[in-house]
Amino acid sequence: MVSIGPIQLPNFPLLLAPMEDVSDPPFRAVCKENGADLMYTEFISSEGLIRDAIKSRQKLDIFDYERPVGIQIFGGDEEAMALCTKIVDTVNPDLIDINFGCPVKKVVTKGAGAGVLKDIDLMVRLTESVVKSTNLPVTVKTRLGWDEGSKNIHEVALRLQDVGIKALAIHGRTRSQMYKGEADWTLIGEIKNDPRIHIPIFGNGDINSPEKALAYKNKYGVDGIMIGRAAIGYPWIFREIKHFVATGERRADPTIEERVEVARKHLVKSMEWKGPIAGINEMRRHYANYLRGLPNIKEYRNKLVRITEQKEIEAVLDEIKDKYKDIVIESGKIVLENYHEHCPI
Repeated sequence: MVSIGPIQLPNFPLLLAPMEDVSDPPFRAVCKENGADLMYTEFISSEGLIRDAIKSRQKLDIFDYERPVGIQIFGGDEEAMALCTKIVDTVNPDLIDINFGCPVKKVVTKGAGAGVLKDIDLMVRLTESVVKSTNLPVTVKTRLGWDEGSKNIHEVALRLQDVGIKALAIHGRTRSQMYKGEADWTLIGEIKNDPRIHIPIFGNGDINSPEKALAYKNKYGVDGIMIGRAAIGYPWIFREIKHFVATGERRADPTIEERVEVARKHLVKSMEWKGPIAGINEMRRHYANYLRGLPNIKEYRNKLVRITEQKEIEAVLDEIKDKYKDIVIESGKIVLENYHEHCPI
């Protein structure tokens, strides 16, 4: 078992990364059903939450079926982070996570997210203010450093552990890399294998297949893996990794029916949470990912992003399920296309 304070996770847990405009409750629901062991909300601005900003408040929505679930916050002011933590406490998450990794300019220029990587003393003070403001476990997600010349993650890990964090997730890029280039897990492995480190270390960055997940587990010895972009439109990545780690064999890809039904479930959850209009609009960004790789799918995809009524959307999804029902996909590639009309009995 892997322990984050009182939270007990299975050996080598798989975590769903907090992603802005992605990791909302509908998306988390389909990832949970497909094997995510621990999930986080989209990040929440401490200043926004204190100002009672509607968008920030809505991000506090968590549900019992998601547990364990963490709420992620960010900010650059100690008092604001402490007050934000007390507000977050009231909705009773399982843990509070601090974002010191977001590379986006609008966050960094406020001295938050990855911007704090330039001032480790401030990072420590911000973390300590959160730890002292709650009885919940506090965790951190961050990057290797600000740029290639300042990869200070080892010092960060030790100092944040000293002020009381219960786990650390490390993205294997610097802030200057943004999401470009290849994630470097070397330092992540070194930190995990440092005898002074006694908290769980989770690796993040470029895990997009069961084979890679197992290879990185074995090579770097991390306690678990955090998955972000690879789960968008493909929540099955969690169950596939678990199966491969347990058996050494690749699990069958989701069928066309599974793809359609999870897209449908995601749509329904989105409408329940955000309301019919906003829920339908928000879902439009996801169809291309759920239907990725299907031949001649553009016509249907265009319909899905134009239609405004749930019944019509579901009818298009049914049409897709019927048209592509005989396609077989392995490792993300079409290997068999058997339409009944071409194969008379």
